[in-house]
Amino acid sequence: MRIILRHFLLAMLPLVFGIAAGWGFAFSVPSCGRLVGPVFGPKCHWKQLEYQIQFHMGGVAFGCLLAASLGAGMELRRRRAVQRATPTGGAS
Repeated sequence: MRIILRHFLLAMLPLVFGIAAGWGFAFSVPSCGRLVGPVFGPKCHWKQLEYQIQFHMGGVAFGCLLAASLGAGMELRRRRAVQRATPTGGAS
C-alpha cells in the first residue's frame, strides 16, 4: 500500500505544480488593466487567459521534470537495495 501511495503522489506532482502556477498568476494579476493598461483593459480577457494557460504549462513541465527526477532517484535507490540483498559470491 505504501508503494501505491508513493507512486500516486509522484504522479500527482505535475498536476499540483500546474494548478499552483495558474492560481499564482490569476491571483497576482487582479485585472486586465494591469497587463495592458486602462485603454485596452476591456479587450484583454483572452490575453489574460492565454498567459494563465502558459503559466499552467510551465508549472506542469516543471512538475514533470521533478517527478521524473524523483522517480529515477527512487528507482536507483531500490535497485541498489536489491543488489545489496542478493548474495554475489559462490556458484549457483
